[in-house]
Amino acid sequence: MQFRLENKDSDTHARAGVITTGHGDIKTPVFMPVGTAGTVKAVHQRELKDDIGAQIILGNTYHLYLRPGTDIIVSAGGLHKFISWSKPILTDSGGYQVFSLADNRKLTEDGAVFSSHIDGSKHRFTPENIVDFQRQIGADIMMAFDECTPYPCNHRYALHSVNLTHRWLERGFRQYSQTSALYGYPQAFFPIVQGSTYPDLRSASAREVIRYDAQGFAIGGLSVGEPESIMYEMVEIVTAILPENKPRYLMGVGTPVNMLEAISRGIDMFDCVIPTRNGRNGMLFTREGIINIRNQKWKDDFSPVDEHGTIFADTQYSRAYLRHLVISGEILGAQIATLHNLSFFLWLMEESRKKIKEGVFGTWKKQMTKQLSTRL
Repeated sequence: MQFRLENKDSDTHARAGVITTGHGDIKTPVFMPVGTAGTVKAVHQRELKDDIGAQIILGNTYHLYLRPGTDIIVSAGGLHKFISWSKPILTDSGGYQVFSLADNRKLTEDGAVFSSHIDGSKHRFTPENIVDFQRQIGADIMMAFDECTPYPCNHRYALHSVNLTHRWLERGFRQYSQTSALYGYPQAFFPIVQGSTYPDLRSASAREVIRYDAQGFAIGGLSVGEPESIMYEMVEIVTAILPENKPRYLMGVGTPVNMLEAISRGIDMFDCVIPTRNGRNGMLFTREGIINIRNQKWKDDFSPVDEHGTIFADTQYSRAYLRHLVISGEILGAQIATLHNLSFFLWLMEESRKKIKEGVFGTWKKQMTKQLSTRL
């Protein structure tokens, strides 16, 4: 995997670049739709690729390991073939999912023992077998196994956690270096910076991970309940240390405003379930602000969902019609809302890239953050 930095904004730390993978180029900044179990919910792969132009999607090792199982994926020839997706895929290591199973998991120096959320069966994740599972899945970009600390947590716990993550990283990177890709194309490996909301731990973690000759780096453990101002502070601390010639991935973030703020601080890659999950529940993101399509005020509003256009070249679905579908529980409502939101998030990244190249990102961001925070 290679990363080419193309432009930097003059007033902020925003960057535009290109990541080259075995399944094609990724223009940054980029948003990765979340396809946890091998599917972006309510969306066909054809729609992702042809209608809204997704460059890369995200899968999750924890979920894919449990179901359908990596043996099935290997038999299919890897996740790309299994789900009929020809563009890049990134897989999360499952660390966040194990973290979310707080009552059903035990962390040790060796790794994590947990109970499946599906049938209660016991399983063990280690830094080594997580690399092996991601080799079997065949992701273009693999993530290191880490512990995601809860918020809030005290400094002592956060220190213990980040040191454990660093020891796991050493083992995981060794396993990555000693194994090979299974499907004829290269796989990159990203270490993850942790450290909760403590500047000293975030700084130390960033300095630790850059010791490894990795193709990119991620920032984890944010957007877990901490104030946004603290999240931005942690991002600033870490990006000031991470190398400029490698992509930077802020995991699990976030809202459109969060992403613009993070781009201005030097982040290149994002993923989040907000556009899909919120879309299914009737929350829509537009260039004028946020719409709760369930509200009575949209009942007889026959204007387009977004006045600036929708993803559908030949069809303008009205707010009234979409509200009817969502209120009625029609599957088509979830599909349209999801596609709309994903389209908007991808447009926002493309527009950010354009403004960075024009050298006006900082001014544009100030205007957009006001609009995008508005409830219509």
